[in-house]
Amino acid sequence: MVVLKTTAQGDIKEAFRAIARWWSEFKIQTRLMATATLVVSIIMSALTFWAVNTIQTNAHLNDTRYGRDLGLLLAADVAPLIAQGDTTAVAEFSRKFYERSASIRYILYADPTGEIYYGLPYSAPQVESALTLRRRMQLPESYRERQEPLVRQHQTPDGLVADVFVPLSFNGQNLGVVAIGINPNETFIASASLTRDLTIAVFVSLWIMVILGGVFNALTITQPIKELVQGVKNIAAGNFKQRINLPFGGELGELITSFNDMAERLASYEAQNVEELQAEKAKLDTLVSTIADGAILLDTEMRVILVNPTAQRLFNWEGMNVIGQSALSCFPAPVCEKLTCPLFKASSGQSEGGEFRVTLQEPSPRSVRILLTTVMDAQREKPKGIAITIQDITREVELNEAKAQLISNVSHELRTPLFNIKSIIETIQEYGSELSDEKQQEFLATANHETDRLTRLVNDFLDISRLESGRPYQFGAVHMGQVIEQILRTYQLNAANKSIELSTEVDTPLPAVWGNYDLLIGALTNLVGNALKFTPEGGRVVIRAYVWHPPSDPEQERVRIEVADTGMGIAPEDQPRVFERFFRVENRVHTLEGTGLGLAIVQDIIHKHNTHIHLISEVGVGSTFWFDLAIDETALLPPEQSNVETALPSP
Repeated sequence: MVVLKTTAQGDIKEAFRAIARWWSEFKIQTRLMATATLVVSIIMSALTFWAVNTIQTNAHLNDTRYGRDLGLLLAADVAPLIAQGDTTAVAEFSRKFYERSASIRYILYADPTGEIYYGLPYSAPQVESALTLRRRMQLPESYRERQEPLVRQHQTPDGLVADVFVPLSFNGQNLGVVAIGINPNETFIASASLTRDLTIAVFVSLWIMVILGGVFNALTITQPIKELVQGVKNIAAGNFKQRINLPFGGELGELITSFNDMAERLASYEAQNVEELQAEKAKLDTLVSTIADGAILLDTEMRVILVNPTAQRLFNWEGMNVIGQSALSCFPAPVCEKLTCPLFKASSGQSEGGEFRVTLQEPSPRSVRILLTTVMDAQREKPKGIAITIQDITREVELNEAKAQLISNVSHELRTPLFNIKSIIETIQEYGSELSDEKQQEFLATANHETDRLTRLVNDFLDISRLESGRPYQFGAVHMGQVIEQILRTYQLNAANKSIELSTEVDTPLPAVWGNYDLLIGALTNLVGNALKFTPEGGRVVIRAYVWHPPSDPEQERVRIEVADTGMGIAPEDQPRVFERFFRVENRVHTLEGTGLGLAIVQDIIHKHNTHIHLISEVGVGSTFWFDLAIDETALLPPEQSNVETALPSP
């Protein structure tokens, strides 16, 4: 708070200094003229606005008196008619009274209870019916005991309107009240507007005179000096064609002539093509600073004389001044270790450069390709420096590793089942007649199992290909109860064969979610399949679905989906990598079943639903995967939902 206050005070002081400098540029007569004009304009404006206010006050008083007189006159004329109940005569008289005066805005009649039964120009006598709208006039409680008119004023878009309320009485009987609205006097309004406009015109005219005087002063004294200062700055920046052509004599004219002579002499150096050299340098600087690769230029002493932003980022030099320093003292340790010998050879002219690959750990792990090129003189006899190009090849290395891993995994996954199938077929073909029916069925079951492994592998690669193809998917209302029921039907036989209890816990009713039915089927298929694969006999796998309120926004509702198992669990060091492609936790327990693509596919599917998948696991206890889905507000609940809990008994 103290720092902010100090900063604000500094800004205010700086503003006052700027105003003082600007004011000091004017001559004394200009300052006196500006001050006198300001004082006169303020006094004139004050007097004029006082006059306008007085005129308006008098106009309001006149409107009030006029309204009281009209109200009393009208009340005296209509009171006998109202006492007689002759509303037709009252309406006819009021209409004539209203039309004869242009100042009357409205006339309203109300009975002693305040209910308005007639008004001009708002209403006319009407037939009483059940649909008749009632309007009442709210007056102060003290007014009922008064016999004098009540006057008030209210503001409208057309001006201030005077409201006059006159009691109606006849022979001591209270007959109600008549209200008259009086429009403002147009003559007084026009007079006040004219006075105000004249005041503004006088004020603007005076200040135009002040501004013209300041402009004249600036043109005669200040402007030439400013042009001289700007001309000196242009000369310092290399613009030797700068000239000042102002028709002044005396000392100021001599100063301008001397400045032009100096510019002429400096322009004689144009033969050296200074401007072209500067343009070429600017082009080179722009090119070096904008290329995607890092660029460093060293002299023969291996001092840094040029470095672009990309090289600063790759070598973590951002915020450091490395120009003029030894490159070997600035390079990261892996780069220094790799380039020390080649740099000495290049600087001595023993080699023309080379190509090297280095792995950097800071500011983030990455692989770079470094190209050294010796810069020779025009005769190519003596080295003038060393050019270093740094290319970030992290993505290239990752792609090569992924390709190699893909080929290795695919080769292994395809070779094993194909070899087994080929062996089984050869065995049946060669010894089929000697094999028992039971043995043949065992061989065929094994071949069928290996065929399923091939199918899963191909399907996984097809799923990955489809998810990365960028093709559009149709998203809409999806009932997760139906999705879970389909998953349950798909895996119930597999779970029963492994003596695993497969159950569901689904809230009823469960709102529809925004998603793609087929993609959600694929995600749950992989999650449940993994859970069954790594859950031992006698274990349990549960699919849950329920409405969840995020703590950050308790008003929001989302549907949480969980797949929990009592399987082998995942070690903490493996959990950050389980969603990577081809990473298989089962390799840690010396099994080879699976491609390592299932959880990667699940993660891609969940990302397409604008959410994330989470994991909690403990070795020997089990694992739980969960994700949240947005509720589709436009969808209706299905007529039937899944049961709260459906369990398949173990055989």
